Amino acid sequence: MKIAVLIVRILMGLMFAFASIVVLFKLTPQPELTGDVKIFMDGMKASVYLMTAVKIIELVCAVAFLSGRFVPLATVVIFPIIVNIFLFHVFLGPEGLPTAILLLLGNLFLAYNYRDKYKPMLMPR
Repeated sequence: MKIAVLIVRILMGLMFAFASIVVLFKLTPQPELTGDVKIFMDGMKASVYLMTAVKIIELVCAVAFLSGRFVPLATVVIFPIIVNIFLFHVFLGPEGLPTAILLLLGNLFLAYNYRDKYKPMLMPR
């Protein structure tokens, strides 16, 4: 189980690190967007700060996944972003759905593995 957790954690860390660095430093040209995807991305760009904030959060979580420190926290912090990635691909860009499913399953797997770390947080006081 430890090896599976290590593999999933490193793969997710690498995916988020690559995706955030490419966008933050504009290393590749963005493809021409059309239809609903263009409308969605125009809305994200109109907020000015949102994509930058998301990519910085992804990068911080990627560092946590790759270093093995604060992984339970990174799993919780990155979850809403992964849900948005998944829903984006379900409704707007189905070509990226397999990757989104793998991210969602990987995060759920890590959360399940670290479930004991969440118990104190979820106990009623």
